[in-house]
Amino acid sequence: MNVTLESLGGGVDTIWVVLSAAMILLMEGGFALLEAGFVRYKNSVNIIMKVFADITIGTLIFYIFGFGLMYGKDAGGLVGTSGFMLGGDLSNLHFTISVDTFWLFQAAFTIAVISIVSGAVAERINFRAYLLYVIFMTGLVYPLGGHWAWGGGWLSQLGLQDFAGSAVIHALGGFSALAAAIVIGPRKGKFNQAGNSTVALPSNLPLASVGAFLLWFGWFGFNAGSTLSATDARIGHIAITTMLSAAAGGGITLIYTLFRYQRSDAPSVINGSLAGLVGITAGCAFVSDGAAILIGAVSGLLMMAATNWLEARRIDDPVGAFPVHAVSGAWGTVAVGLFATDGGLLYGGGWHQLGVQILGLVTLAAWGFATTWCGLKLIGRLVQVRSSEEEEEIGLDISYHGMIAAHRSAEFIELEDHYLAEDDMGSGSNSKR
Repeated sequence: MNVTLESLGGGVDTIWVVLSAAMILLMEGGFALLEAGFVRYKNSVNIIMKVFADITIGTLIFYIFGFGLMYGKDAGGLVGTSGFMLGGDLSNLHFTISVDTFWLFQAAFTIAVISIVSGAVAERINFRAYLLYVIFMTGLVYPLGGHWAWGGGWLSQLGLQDFAGSAVIHALGGFSALAAAIVIGPRKGKFNQAGNSTVALPSNLPLASVGAFLLWFGWFGFNAGSTLSATDARIGHIAITTMLSAAAGGGITLIYTLFRYQRSDAPSVINGSLAGLVGITAGCAFVSDGAAILIGAVSGLLMMAATNWLEARRIDDPVGAFPVHAVSGAWGTVAVGLFATDGGLLYGGGWHQLGVQILGLVTLAAWGFATTWCGLKLIGRLVQVRSSEEEEEIGLDISYHGMIAAHRSAEFIELEDHYLAEDDMGSGSNSKR
């Protein structure tokens, strides 16, 4: 077989994208550990099972029809009409990698979106209702919003810049999480009769921190992998802006809580770092190093403010999905219109790009919120959306999965047959006679 420079380049790009997709899929382990560490111990298995639902059912639904709606041939800037089960005409996609490789990368993104919502409804959603919502999100909500911005739809035609998904993934997923948290309501005992929030201590902060580190690691595949090419000269710059923004988000919350509360708050620092990662996702390829640090720092502070806003309005979000993903994603999307070195307002680009960014953000946020609100109301007609008080009190691990996260019972139980021992003694005495 003759190996050409073009085929060699395509092979290298394929390896790069597959490895990046694998890094993003590893982020599901990060979501599982982060959320399990933040919630109460009696709900850890349920968190893990929801992540498995995301990665199994979500993958299959996206393969069957979600990908076609998102990246199929455009119809009126609204929806894709081909590519279901990777069949049909996909000549509108022009990459050096195969359609199969591109699908794998996009499937990893899809799974991340639904995992955002998982954290906001932790500890009180009916598992069967959650399975139906996974189908709804990965098969309809995210693919349609993604088509508008990335699949050749009307937002992409206007010029929306969202390199790796601050708006398409995080704002859409984050506002969906807000709607879900409102519809389902707070956990029993989270707010007292006076309306004040009670303290919900994380069950395992070291576990949550490991989850955050896995997410941080996977984010390099999330952002840099979005080049879809191993030879893209922007990869190094994307990696450094990602790192700087995450560091700034975590650093600012570390310092803020240290001086505000006289102690550095670990959950805030964890979520501050994640907020920095979310904030830079849209502009990682478009902004300077200095702008990345500013974006990350503002993301961390906005996350803190949004967390307090939720508490004041008695909205229960156990892992901070809305402050981390929705608020930071919104800021990151707008920041592209301000700080993009090519077309940003502060770089002489005028108001056009900023206006498109705001329009895209509002559209995707409203779409995620409204469809999730309506979708859960519809699901509620089929199955109870919220777990019962008894199930919540016992814990969703036992209620829905019949087991707890860990136990200390003996690995093996030694069996002693006293009747057999007595028979042996009797046989021995008879032999002596």
